[in-house]
Amino acid sequence: MREIYFQAAVNYDDALWRAAAESAVDSSYWDIFGRQHHASRETLQAILGALGWNTSSFEAIESERRNRFEAALDAGLVKTSVVSENAKSLVLAVPEHGAGTLDYELRLEGGERLAGSVALSQLKQAARAVCGPRSWRMFDLPLPAELPLGYHSMTATLNGSALDGEVQVIVCPDRTYLPPQLEGGGRTAGFNVALYGLRSSHNWGAGDFTDLKKLIDWAADEIGFSFIGLNPLHALHNRTPYNASPYLPLSMYYKNLLYIDIEAVPEFQDSRCAQGLRKSTRIDQHIGELRRSELVAYAEVDRLKRRFLKLLYRHFRRSANAERKQRFAEYCEREGDQLEKFALYCALDERLHKQNRDWWTWRDWPAPYQRPDSEETKAFARENPRLIEYYKYIQFVIEEQLAAAQQHALARGMSIGLYHDLAVATDNCGSDLWAYPRHYVKGCRVGAPPDDFSPQGQDWGFPPPNKETHREEGYRLFRESIRKIVRHGGALRLDHVMRLYRLFWVPEGMTPVRGAYVRDYATELMHVLALESVRSRNIIIGEDLGTVTDEMRELFTRFGILSYRLFPFEKNYQTGEFKASREYPRQALVSASTHDLPTMAGFWEHRDIQARREAGVLDESGAQHADCERRREKQRMLDTLASEGLLPAHYTRRAEQLDHLDGELHNAVVGFLANVPSMLLLINQEDYTKESEQQNLPGTTAQYPNWQRKMRVSVEELRSSEAEPYNRMIQHHLRRTGRAR
Repeated sequence: MREIYFQAAVNYDDALWRAAAESAVDSSYWDIFGRQHHASRETLQAILGALGWNTSSFEAIESERRNRFEAALDAGLVKTSVVSENAKSLVLAVPEHGAGTLDYELRLEGGERLAGSVALSQLKQAARAVCGPRSWRMFDLPLPAELPLGYHSMTATLNGSALDGEVQVIVCPDRTYLPPQLEGGGRTAGFNVALYGLRSSHNWGAGDFTDLKKLIDWAADEIGFSFIGLNPLHALHNRTPYNASPYLPLSMYYKNLLYIDIEAVPEFQDSRCAQGLRKSTRIDQHIGELRRSELVAYAEVDRLKRRFLKLLYRHFRRSANAERKQRFAEYCEREGDQLEKFALYCALDERLHKQNRDWWTWRDWPAPYQRPDSEETKAFARENPRLIEYYKYIQFVIEEQLAAAQQHALARGMSIGLYHDLAVATDNCGSDLWAYPRHYVKGCRVGAPPDDFSPQGQDWGFPPPNKETHREEGYRLFRESIRKIVRHGGALRLDHVMRLYRLFWVPEGMTPVRGAYVRDYATELMHVLALESVRSRNIIIGEDLGTVTDEMRELFTRFGILSYRLFPFEKNYQTGEFKASREYPRQALVSASTHDLPTMAGFWEHRDIQARREAGVLDESGAQHADCERRREKQRMLDTLASEGLLPAHYTRRAEQLDHLDGELHNAVVGFLANVPSMLLLINQEDYTKESEQQNLPGTTAQYPNWQRKMRVSVEELRSSEAEPYNRMIQHHLRRTGRAR
């Protein structure tokens, strides 16, 4: 039996370091260069202060430590318990000499009830906790074997006296979902696109859900892909250059109206007003200009679609049939308070920005409106029900069209369909922080420690999550962030999956070099993720690029989360040589690049280095060093491809002269990626068309057109004679390696 003692500190620094450890703040970490960094006293004070600790004196810290230790045991049961379906038990704490009978009632997610009663003398004691003169016994409380997977609640009494309120009991599987063909050793492949950047003869200047259906037809018919990978579809402010990143969204829970095909909305078919406006010469010319523009004009496309959506909503209010209105009502009821808050935010944003064009975000609004629960905000909601409902209608339309796209993919024989992407966090000026301030920690920002790409570290500019609030509420917002995305898809990529384990916190007023890691309830989060994955039948991919410890790798592997492996990064770091294809892990997705890195063509042309130099984020000396290193990397890559029989031997002597991605090299890289044993292969749109410009250049805003680039060819042109050689090449490698659907 374990003995747990409250360990008193001996001086201020000892108390500070113990408080940090008890709050899961790491006092040191190892960087990618193998150097250990120790958090300073000031860093720990700042982070603990943000977490609500009083660190002004030794006595204050010790008092807080003791109070927290005792409060956790006095509660009897943890407010939220996440348990495995294979180990259904809770930890129950009672005073040392407590005895008698525990009675409990479980209210299941579906409404059923299970009751039980057990004498403490029948329970197995797992530990004993001691704090000064006080002590507690800790028991394993078994739950009914028939308790199903899901989100349940429980109340309990000990000898007739109620324990501390209702607790959440979440029963989860131990692994995320994998389809039978992948479990059985199969492999498959997909095509990755920036949906906003799709060109077509149909859209209004940004890719939409109808374009996505056309892309699905090509991918399924011409190539044999099993899924289409998409950028995060989260709602944005749609303002460039500062509010267009899909990885720093307005909201993680709702989606961007940019992707709506206005002409496919049922109300458009019945609205003479909307159809008449669409046929006007001025609108037709404007759409043509947006369609032909080199870059996505977010603000213009957004403004145009909102104009039509207002007309369609009015028609919906006046003329929609009873069945359609019922579907809308059911959608709003299902979404509940989350949709209500998001729509209220959008309505306020529209009205207040019209009132003052300098009020760009909620942080600029008059103080009473900066809180969703203020009397002024509530009054606005009462006075503007139709405007709020209009924003609910927009999300309803998005939900319809996205669901139709996933159903279309499955109907065309794609086994996975849509592969979605979940951003790591939300915009500091977004609606989520406005709606749920308690779920974020003030006084710190999330970032990354120094590495070879960012020697001074990174400051991502958004606040870290308040893990205690999330846990107390049964991880409601976390599971909703997953659920709202996987509802219409078959795979989900989590950007920076290490966030489930820890995040790098940078205190306000400090540089990232002085940050520290803060750990989360990783096992609990992964169990909840597994539950949502199994329920929705979604494969989970974790973007695990960066500082990843062995413990993290083991945990991700245990839960069945696929690793994210990129060809340029897969090396033997002792020799610098690229790994052979057979050395890649099976439980992984493999690709040539990602949105923050050079495309295949850009890598060979050194275009990313040139772009960083042109943007002023890399000086001439740094650029020359990067060019030299790139030439060495290219030589190693050629050697690897040639060693696997994918290139003729003479290519290994051409690195100095080879300054572009020719057809033979393109074929070899795709062939190499198809050969690896990893379950999923993802071919990026830019690599299919050999485009040299990447979607995002980290460290830049206005210096580079981030998140605005359109695909070089249109969706229709993917079936053209010019595209046929590329189609045949990819199809050949997928069929050769058993990845074709």
